[in-house]
Amino acid sequence: MLSSPTPSASLPRTYLMRATDALASTTATYAIPLLVLITTGSTALTGLAFLLEWTPRLAAFAFAGSLVDRWGAGRVFRASNLVRTAVVALAGAVLLTLPSAGAATTCVVLAFGAASGLLAEVSFVAVETLGVEASRRLDDAAHRVQAVQTGIDQGAVLVGPLLGGLLLLAGPTVLLTLVGALALTAAATTPSGGTVADHRPVPSSLLTGWRTLRRIPALSWLVGGLAASNLATGVLQAAAPITVIHHFHYSAAAVGAVWSAAAVASLIAVSATRRAIDCFQVWPVGAVAAAASTAACLATALAPSFTAYTAAVAVVMAGDGALTVILRTLRSRLIPAQAFGSTLAVTIILVLLPLPLAGALIAAVPTAELPHLLQACAVLQGLALGGCFGGLRRHRAACERSHLQVPVLKEQPVQPADAP
Repeated sequence: MLSSPTPSASLPRTYLMRATDALASTTATYAIPLLVLITTGSTALTGLAFLLEWTPRLAAFAFAGSLVDRWGAGRVFRASNLVRTAVVALAGAVLLTLPSAGAATTCVVLAFGAASGLLAEVSFVAVETLGVEASRRLDDAAHRVQAVQTGIDQGAVLVGPLLGGLLLLAGPTVLLTLVGALALTAAATTPSGGTVADHRPVPSSLLTGWRTLRRIPALSWLVGGLAASNLATGVLQAAAPITVIHHFHYSAAAVGAVWSAAAVASLIAVSATRRAIDCFQVWPVGAVAAAASTAACLATALAPSFTAYTAAVAVVMAGDGALTVILRTLRSRLIPAQAFGSTLAVTIILVLLPLPLAGALIAAVPTAELPHLLQACAVLQGLALGGCFGGLRRHRAACERSHLQVPVLKEQPVQPADAP
């Protein structure tokens, strides 16, 4: 999607596209439930807003990868952000004509949240594909691009909630104006030339992505291990407010302090991971990050004080940030270009599926038993990641070699019996 005479010349534009898109997405994601709470005072409707944001997000992966494979990542990225800009403008215009609170206002905000969430994931799959195309041109330095992109995402997660909260003080219109401006900037930054015009559509679907994933053992091991790791991380995140407030008897503000410290630790870890891979390659760095994350997850369940708990959570999230760089680096090396979008969507779905399960476990387990649940998840995480990196060791050559040496997987025609 990006054409340039030198491999790194297009990277600043790619980073700007990702930064504006990610900031627009995270600002809206965290601000919309807060806006519902402010306008209605209802925690039930706030929870509904969160649900209506994330349900379309997960559903988007069913077709986002296929769109990218068929039409090109640049074209899909530009279109999704232009549509998001239009949706923001429409929602802002409608809200200007409605009272600041009421059923109609709430319905508009909820509908905007659902549409915004869906478009955010479509643009994410597209910009992730663009980043991989750029990193492929750097051969063995692909992990550096993935580290920067992970840092951009982590920075957006850190800044987005703060920015959304501050803008809501000035009113929903100001918030929507910024989100729309960011989306429009992302669309305008997308290059109009290059390989988008030369993109040849290929048959693509989740089934295509699933078949491609099954043909790449190293990627299958990694996705399986990170899915189990996400279950432990999800349980930790969902249990954090309960642990901080009810176990350590700190205020709700302390929960935010825990995650702020974790975000900073994650940003530092992402930068350190890039340098470590330069020296030691992917496999050893990933194995160390997995061991540190597992040990720290177990420490959160055994932490004797709030300070120790905060430090353990920070190490968990630092390990998670490092593992994210590993995942993205190996995805860029192992997934063939012609099926990248659909295979990316499948890997994201599999890695995210444990998060709803984590929420269900927290809802089902009594508060007093949460430390035992965390211990069990940490043990499961350790076993899964141990098996993951044991499996990756058997395919270490594929993980370490450049994308130019990775065999291209040819699509097999789908038989009529397999058609939906």
